[in-house]
Amino acid sequence: MPENQSLLDIIKGDYEMSSASSSVGNLIGSRLKKTRWLGETSFDRLQQYVQKSIAIALFLLIWELAPRLGFINRDFLPPFSEILVQGYDFAITGKLLPHVLISLSRALGGFALGVITAVPLGILLGWHSTVERYLNPLLQLLRQFNSISLLPVFILFFGVGYFTKVVIIYWVVVWPILLSTVSGVKYVDPILVKYGKSLSLTDWQIFTRIVAPSAIPSIIAGMRLAATYSFLVLVASEQVGASSGLGYLVENAQYLMGIHMLYVAVLMLVALGFAANQSLVLLERRLTRWKSDQPTYSN
Repeated sequence: MPENQSLLDIIKGDYEMSSASSSVGNLIGSRLKKTRWLGETSFDRLQQYVQKSIAIALFLLIWELAPRLGFINRDFLPPFSEILVQGYDFAITGKLLPHVLISLSRALGGFALGVITAVPLGILLGWHSTVERYLNPLLQLLRQFNSISLLPVFILFFGVGYFTKVVIIYWVVVWPILLSTVSGVKYVDPILVKYGKSLSLTDWQIFTRIVAPSAIPSIIAGMRLAATYSFLVLVASEQVGASSGLGYLVENAQYLMGIHMLYVAVLMLVALGFAANQSLVLLERRLTRWKSDQPTYSN
Protein backbone atom coordinates (compact mmCIF):
# COMPACT_ATOMS: atom_id res chain seq x y z
CA MET A 1 0.00 0.00 0.00
CA PRO A 2 1.45 3.42 -0.93
CA GLU A 3 2.56 5.43 2.05
CA ASN A 4 0.44 8.46 1.16
CA GLN A 5 -2.74 6.45 0.56
CA SER A 6 -5.10 6.38 3.52
CA LEU A 7 -7.27 3.47 4.57
CA LEU A 8 -10.32 5.56 3.78
CA ASP A 9 -9.15 5.92 0.16
CA ILE A 10 -8.77 2.14 -0.11
CA ILE A 11 -12.22 1.54 1.33
CA LYS A 12 -13.65 4.05 -1.10
CA GLY A 13 -11.92 2.33 -4.00
CA ASP A 14 -13.22 -1.09 -3.02
CA TYR A 15 -16.67 0.27 -2.51
CA GLU A 16 -16.73 2.03 -5.88
CA MET A 17 -15.63 -1.12 -7.70
CA SER A 18 -18.22 -3.29 -5.96
CA SER A 19 -21.16 -0.87 -6.30
CA ALA A 20 -20.41 1.55 -9.13
CA SER A 21 -23.98 2.51 -9.84
CA SER A 22 -24.68 3.35 -6.20
CA SER A 23 -21.49 5.41 -6.00
CA VAL A 24 -22.48 7.40 -9.07
CA GLY A 25 -25.85 8.09 -7.50
CA ASN A 26 -24.22 9.23 -4.27
CA LEU A 27 -21.77 11.40 -6.22
CA ILE A 28 -24.58 13.06 -8.15
CA GLY A 29 -26.48 13.65 -4.93
CA SER A 30 -23.47 15.24 -3.25
CA ARG A 31 -22.87 17.47 -6.29
CA LEU A 32 -26.48 18.58 -6.29
CA LYS A 33 -26.19 19.52 -2.62
CA LYS A 34 -23.10 21.58 -3.34
CA THR A 35 -24.74 23.42 -6.27
CA ARG A 36 -27.87 24.62 -4.45
CA TRP A 37 -28.94 28.18 -5.12
CA LEU A 38 -27.24 30.69 -2.85
CA GLY A 39 -30.56 32.22 -1.78
CA GLU A 40 -31.98 28.87 -0.72
CA THR A 41 -28.87 28.03 1.29
CA SER A 42 -28.92 31.41 3.05
CA PHE A 43 -32.62 31.02 3.83
CA ASP A 44 -32.05 27.55 5.29
CA ARG A 45 -29.27 28.83 7.53
CA LEU A 46 -31.34 31.81 8.61
CA GLN A 47 -34.23 29.50 9.44
CA GLN A 48 -31.95 27.31 11.56
CA TYR A 49 -30.63 30.32 13.48
CA VAL A 50 -34.16 31.58 14.12
CA GLN A 51 -35.32 28.19 15.37
CA LYS A 52 -32.36 27.93 17.73
CA SER A 53 -32.87 31.47 19.02
CA ILE A 54 -36.60 31.36 19.75
CA ALA A 55 -36.32 29.65 23.15
CA ILE A 56 -33.48 31.94 24.26
CA ALA A 57 -35.35 35.05 23.12
CA LEU A 58 -38.49 33.98 24.99
CA PHE A 59 -36.46 33.29 28.13
CA LEU A 60 -34.83 36.74 28.00
CA LEU A 61 -38.19 38.40 27.30
CA ILE A 62 -39.73 36.74 30.36
CA TRP A 63 -36.67 37.77 32.39
CA GLU A 64 -37.14 41.36 31.24
CA LEU A 65 -40.89 41.59 31.79
CA ALA A 66 -41.38 39.56 34.99
CA PRO A 67 -39.58 42.05 37.30
CA ARG A 68 -41.06 45.07 35.53
CA LEU A 69 -44.62 43.75 35.84
CA GLY A 70 -44.15 42.86 39.50
CA PHE A 71 -44.23 39.09 39.17
CA ILE A 72 -40.72 38.89 40.68
CA ASN A 73 -39.11 41.20 43.22
CA ARG A 74 -36.62 43.46 41.40
CA ASP A 75 -34.35 43.31 44.44
CA PHE A 76 -33.83 39.61 43.74
CA LEU A 77 -33.98 39.61 39.94
CA PRO A 78 -33.46 42.91 38.09
CA PRO A 79 -34.62 43.21 34.47
CA PHE A 80 -32.18 41.77 31.96
CA SER A 81 -31.60 45.16 30.32
CA GLU A 82 -30.49 46.68 33.63
CA ILE A 83 -27.96 43.90 34.11
CA LEU A 84 -26.61 44.49 30.59
CA VAL A 85 -26.22 48.21 31.27
CA GLN A 86 -24.50 47.55 34.59
CA GLY A 87 -22.24 44.96 32.96
CA TYR A 88 -21.27 47.49 30.31
CA ASP A 89 -20.43 50.02 33.01
CA PHE A 90 -18.29 47.47 34.83
CA ALA A 91 -16.52 46.62 31.59
CA ILE A 92 -15.67 50.14 30.44
CA THR A 93 -14.43 51.11 33.90
CA GLY A 94 -12.04 48.15 33.89
CA LYS A 95 -13.58 46.46 36.93
CA LEU A 96 -14.72 43.32 35.11
CA LEU A 97 -11.94 42.35 32.70
CA PRO A 98 -9.23 41.45 35.29
CA HIS A 99 -11.62 39.06 37.03
CA VAL A 100 -12.66 37.48 33.72
CA LEU A 101 -9.06 36.96 32.65
CA ILE A 102 -7.93 35.39 35.93
CA SER A 103 -10.92 33.04 35.98
CA LEU A 104 -10.35 32.10 32.35
CA SER A 105 -6.68 31.40 32.99
CA ARG A 106 -7.52 29.14 35.95
CA ALA A 107 -10.17 27.23 34.01
CA LEU A 108 -7.97 26.84 30.93
CA GLY A 109 -4.99 25.82 33.05
CA GLY A 110 -6.86 23.03 34.79
CA PHE A 111 -8.56 21.97 31.55
CA ALA A 112 -5.28 21.87 29.62
CA LEU A 113 -3.62 19.76 32.31
CA GLY A 114 -6.59 17.41 32.21
CA VAL A 115 -6.36 16.97 28.44
CA ILE A 116 -2.58 16.51 28.49
CA THR A 117 -2.75 13.72 31.07
CA ALA A 118 -6.15 12.10 30.42
CA VAL A 119 -5.98 11.65 26.65
CA PRO A 120 -2.63 9.77 26.54
CA LEU A 121 -3.58 7.70 29.59
CA GLY A 122 -6.99 6.93 28.10
CA ILE A 123 -5.40 5.83 24.84
CA LEU A 124 -3.02 3.58 26.76
CA LEU A 125 -5.83 2.00 28.77
CA GLY A 126 -8.10 1.57 25.78
CA TRP A 127 -5.40 0.17 23.49
CA HIS A 128 -3.74 -2.20 25.97
CA SER A 129 -6.21 -4.33 27.93
CA THR A 130 -3.48 -5.59 30.26
CA VAL A 131 -2.65 -2.07 31.43
CA GLU A 132 -6.34 -1.34 31.92
CA ARG A 133 -6.77 -4.49 33.99
CA TYR A 134 -4.09 -3.36 36.46
CA LEU A 135 -4.87 0.37 36.64
CA ASN A 136 -8.65 0.41 36.35
CA PRO A 137 -9.40 -0.52 40.02
CA LEU A 138 -7.18 2.29 41.30
CA LEU A 139 -8.60 4.83 38.85
CA GLN A 140 -12.17 3.87 39.71
CA LEU A 141 -11.36 4.37 43.40
CA LEU A 142 -9.76 7.78 42.87
CA ARG A 143 -12.65 8.89 40.68
CA GLN A 144 -15.02 8.66 43.64
CA PHE A 145 -13.26 11.49 45.50
CA ASN A 146 -15.26 14.68 45.01
CA SER A 147 -13.15 17.71 44.12
CA ILE A 148 -14.98 19.98 46.56
CA SER A 149 -14.49 17.53 49.42
CA LEU A 150 -10.79 17.43 48.53
CA LEU A 151 -10.51 21.22 48.66
CA PRO A 152 -9.19 21.27 52.28
CA VAL A 153 -6.59 18.65 51.32
CA PHE A 154 -5.45 20.68 48.31
CA ILE A 155 -5.27 23.82 50.46
CA LEU A 156 -3.20 21.91 53.02
CA PHE A 157 -0.68 20.86 50.37
CA PHE A 158 -0.68 23.87 48.03
CA GLY A 159 -2.06 26.76 50.08
CA VAL A 160 -4.90 29.00 48.92
CA GLY A 161 -3.16 30.48 45.90
CA TYR A 162 -3.56 30.24 42.15
CA PHE A 163 -2.20 26.71 41.76
CA THR A 164 -4.72 25.22 44.21
CA LYS A 165 -7.62 26.39 42.07
CA VAL A 166 -6.00 24.97 38.94
CA VAL A 167 -5.52 21.61 40.69
CA ILE A 168 -9.17 21.51 41.81
CA ILE A 169 -10.34 22.16 38.25
CA TYR A 170 -7.89 19.58 36.94
CA TRP A 171 -9.25 16.95 39.30
CA VAL A 172 -12.83 17.41 38.12
CA VAL A 173 -12.08 17.57 34.38
CA VAL A 174 -9.62 14.69 34.10
CA TRP A 175 -12.20 11.95 34.71
CA PRO A 176 -14.75 12.60 31.95
CA ILE A 177 -11.92 13.07 29.45
CA LEU A 178 -10.21 9.88 30.59
CA LEU A 179 -13.36 7.75 30.49
CA SER A 180 -14.48 9.06 27.11
CA THR A 181 -11.02 8.46 25.65
CA VAL A 182 -10.92 4.88 26.94
CA SER A 183 -14.41 4.27 25.56
CA GLY A 184 -13.61 5.83 22.20
CA VAL A 185 -10.44 3.78 21.71
CA LYS A 186 -11.75 0.54 23.15
CA TYR A 187 -15.04 0.34 21.26
CA VAL A 188 -13.95 1.16 17.72
CA ASP A 189 -15.92 -0.72 15.06
CA PRO A 190 -14.21 -4.16 14.94
CA ILE A 191 -15.06 -4.51 11.24
CA LEU A 192 -12.80 -1.58 10.44
CA VAL A 193 -9.99 -3.08 12.51
CA LYS A 194 -10.37 -6.44 10.74
CA TYR A 195 -10.36 -4.68 7.40
CA GLY A 196 -7.13 -2.92 8.32
CA LYS A 197 -5.52 -6.20 9.36
CA SER A 198 -6.61 -7.79 6.08
CA LEU A 199 -4.65 -5.05 4.32
CA SER A 200 -1.56 -6.01 6.37
CA LEU A 201 -1.49 -2.74 8.25
CA THR A 202 0.79 -2.56 11.26
CA ASP A 203 -0.62 -1.89 14.73
CA TRP A 204 0.61 1.68 14.51
CA GLN A 205 -1.10 2.19 11.13
CA ILE A 206 -4.33 0.68 12.46
CA PHE A 207 -4.20 3.03 15.42
CA THR A 208 -3.40 6.20 13.47
CA ARG A 209 -5.69 5.51 10.49
CA ILE A 210 -8.64 3.75 12.11
CA VAL A 211 -8.71 3.91 15.91
CA ALA A 212 -7.65 7.52 16.50
CA PRO A 213 -10.03 9.09 13.94
CA SER A 214 -12.91 6.93 15.16
CA ALA A 215 -12.27 7.87 18.80
CA ILE A 216 -12.21 11.63 18.21
CA PRO A 217 -15.98 12.21 18.63
CA SER A 218 -15.98 10.37 21.96
CA ILE A 219 -12.92 12.27 23.19
CA ILE A 220 -14.41 15.63 22.21
CA ALA A 221 -17.67 14.71 23.97
CA GLY A 222 -15.71 14.10 27.16
CA MET A 223 -13.87 17.38 26.73
CA ARG A 224 -17.15 19.28 26.31
CA LEU A 225 -18.49 17.76 29.51
CA ALA A 226 -15.22 18.54 31.28
CA ALA A 227 -15.33 22.17 30.11
CA THR A 228 -18.76 22.55 31.70
CA TYR A 229 -17.52 21.01 34.94
CA SER A 230 -14.48 23.29 34.98
CA PHE A 231 -16.56 26.47 35.19
CA LEU A 232 -18.87 24.97 37.81
CA VAL A 233 -15.96 24.09 40.08
CA LEU A 234 -14.24 27.38 39.27
CA VAL A 235 -16.96 29.31 41.10
CA ALA A 236 -16.62 27.21 44.24
CA SER A 237 -12.82 27.32 44.23
CA GLU A 238 -12.71 31.11 43.84
CA GLN A 239 -14.99 31.59 46.83
CA VAL A 240 -12.33 30.19 49.17
CA GLY A 241 -9.29 32.32 49.89
CA ALA A 242 -9.46 34.25 46.61
CA SER A 243 -9.27 37.98 45.99
CA SER A 244 -10.03 37.89 42.28
CA GLY A 245 -12.06 35.98 39.72
CA LEU A 246 -15.72 35.67 38.81
CA GLY A 247 -16.38 33.30 41.69
CA TYR A 248 -14.93 35.91 44.04
CA LEU A 249 -17.25 38.52 42.51
CA VAL A 250 -20.25 36.26 43.12
CA GLU A 251 -19.27 35.75 46.76
CA ASN A 252 -18.47 39.42 47.29
CA ALA A 253 -21.73 40.53 45.68
CA GLN A 254 -23.69 38.31 48.06
CA TYR A 255 -22.13 39.94 51.11
CA LEU A 256 -22.47 43.50 49.77
CA MET A 257 -25.94 42.94 48.28
CA GLY A 258 -24.58 43.93 44.88
CA ILE A 259 -27.29 42.11 42.98
CA HIS A 260 -26.32 43.54 39.58
CA MET A 261 -22.69 42.51 39.99
CA LEU A 262 -23.86 39.05 41.03
CA TYR A 263 -25.81 38.53 37.81
CA VAL A 264 -23.10 40.10 35.67
CA ALA A 265 -20.59 37.59 37.04
CA VAL A 266 -23.02 34.69 36.54
CA LEU A 267 -23.73 35.73 32.94
CA MET A 268 -20.02 36.00 32.23
CA LEU A 269 -19.54 32.45 33.49
CA VAL A 270 -22.38 31.32 31.22
CA ALA A 271 -20.81 33.13 28.27
CA LEU A 272 -17.39 31.59 28.91
CA GLY A 273 -18.88 28.11 29.23
CA PHE A 274 -20.87 28.55 26.03
CA ALA A 275 -17.80 29.81 24.16
CA ALA A 276 -15.74 26.85 25.37
CA ASN A 277 -18.42 24.39 24.28
CA GLN A 278 -18.80 25.95 20.83
CA SER A 279 -15.03 25.99 20.35
CA LEU A 280 -14.90 22.26 21.02
CA VAL A 281 -17.81 21.67 18.63
CA LEU A 282 -15.89 23.49 15.89
CA LEU A 283 -12.78 21.49 16.73
CA GLU A 284 -14.72 18.25 16.40
CA ARG A 285 -16.10 19.28 13.01
CA ARG A 286 -12.63 20.17 11.81
CA LEU A 287 -11.09 16.90 13.00
CA THR A 288 -13.92 14.72 11.65
CA ARG A 289 -14.28 16.14 8.16
CA TRP A 290 -13.58 12.64 6.86
CA LYS A 291 -17.08 11.66 7.97
CA SER A 292 -18.67 13.72 5.22
CA ASP A 293 -16.46 11.99 2.65
CA GLN A 294 -17.43 8.46 3.60
CA PRO A 295 -19.46 6.48 1.03
CA THR A 296 -23.13 5.91 1.76
CA TYR A 297 -23.95 2.21 1.96
CA SER A 298 -27.39 1.09 0.77
CA ASN A 299 -29.10 -2.29 0.82
